[in-house]
Amino acid sequence: MAHLPSRRRLALAVPVVLSLTASLGFLPTAASAAPVTAPAAQTTAAGTLTYVVNTKVDPRTIKSVEKAIAASGGTVVTTYEKIGVIVVHSANPEFGPQIRAVRGVQSAGATRTAPLSLAGTTDEGAAKLLTAPEAAKTASASAKAGASEPLEADQWDLRAIGADKAAEINPGSKKVTVAVIDTGVDDTHPDLAPNFSASQSANCVGGVADTSEGAWRPYTEQDYHGTHVAGEIAAARNGIGVAGVAPGVKVSSIKVSDPKDGLFYPENVVCAFMFAADHSVEITNNSYYVDPWLYNCMDDPDQKAIVDAVNRAQLYAQWQGTLNVASAGNSNHDLDSDAIVDTSSPDDSTPVTRTIDPHKCFDVPTQLEGVVTVSATGVKGAKSYYSTYGLNAVDVAAPGGDRYQIPDTPSANGRILSTMPNNGYGFLQGTSMASPHVAGVAALLKSTHPWASPGALQKLLKKQADNPGCPTEPYDGNGDGVVDATCEGDKQLNGFYGSGVVNALKAVK
Repeated sequence: MAHLPSRRRLALAVPVVLSLTASLGFLPTAASAAPVTAPAAQTTAAGTLTYVVNTKVDPRTIKSVEKAIAASGGTVVTTYEKIGVIVVHSANPEFGPQIRAVRGVQSAGATRTAPLSLAGTTDEGAAKLLTAPEAAKTASASAKAGASEPLEADQWDLRAIGADKAAEINPGSKKVTVAVIDTGVDDTHPDLAPNFSASQSANCVGGVADTSEGAWRPYTEQDYHGTHVAGEIAAARNGIGVAGVAPGVKVSSIKVSDPKDGLFYPENVVCAFMFAADHSVEITNNSYYVDPWLYNCMDDPDQKAIVDAVNRAQLYAQWQGTLNVASAGNSNHDLDSDAIVDTSSPDDSTPVTRTIDPHKCFDVPTQLEGVVTVSATGVKGAKSYYSTYGLNAVDVAAPGGDRYQIPDTPSANGRILSTMPNNGYGFLQGTSMASPHVAGVAALLKSTHPWASPGALQKLLKKQADNPGCPTEPYDGNGDGVVDATCEGDKQLNGFYGSGVVNALKAVK
């Protein structure tokens, strides 16, 4: 996701990134990853918007609709014939209503509320880079504890789900790949390079996959979200820095963040799911929501078209054998409530306050069919103060960090430590951090059960999860004396943890 923290549900971060220096003995001397420049701006007419046009999956119908698009002043950017989704640019203010009236069109709408320039993440707070003194202190503690990685003493999250012990039994198979659909991944990082799959990576910004060398990398070091997520999943156990939940599996990068505003537009995400499915990716991690709407309401034609297009793509990925895992969000919303006040949408222009029904207006891809929805916990095992929740909405939970739940670690930081661009390491918190823990455990399950379907993997995740049940006392996440959320359900299934907190050790046994 890596939208601005105030607008994203992706992750909650608090800056602590720092590059371990060669003098500390943790990292080899290496040149910084070359920044990836933003793609050249397309020539577009003033007032041009991007649309998704969803048709019947029939070649004749698609060709007919493409002709109607041209007649209505639209230009086809790309057509995904397998799912009947056409990405279009048009400056015609009446394009939406006109194309929706065309025979064979099932839904169509604009994917943004502001025109294209002529030239979306779930983290909470800023990232905190690890300083050299902090790294040295952590390395000393890790050595005393016999940890294989210099910074592992600060990784309370691995121990919370048994990932440290699981790695001794089965670190995961190289035949399993988790694609990080995000802001890009710095594959030159020494903890990521050993497990990175360039052949399954791309830049999907604009709706068309660019597989040229390095296109999948972040634009700048401030686009760190995807690199952090990738490290949580599959940072190698190589004695350099940190370890991932599944340090033996492959990780790839599918970049979907816009270079101008960092948002995750629908056409980019459609491209990402299609690319992952067609390149034999077993699992995708989705720590974001699709912009510009936090919730997409089905009574609005534009928002309905967004839900339709993204859902077609993610369902196609499932049909091809890909399990999609997504963060629940950082708004502390109850997705099973009757009403939620959304003050952040649309986030590409001027937001308006609206009250929505989460049973009719959907967080995408989080609430889509078959997607594993993940809530976040802190070191004490309690729901993180920011984490969105909801009975029958959350599937499982995982460590996402919580600055109010303090661990007994060298840095005493309740957030999640992972990789950052340019050989760095930093702390972040959010459901953006919880989702990759589940993706990692799913990768371990896939390694153990290579023939398991996405549905079977989801059942295994739930079956092997540890459910603490709803708290016995009123939930006050930030300790200010005010009840912040109400948990519904029992120890088998509840709104805070779904079926429970995932367990990496059980996954490999």
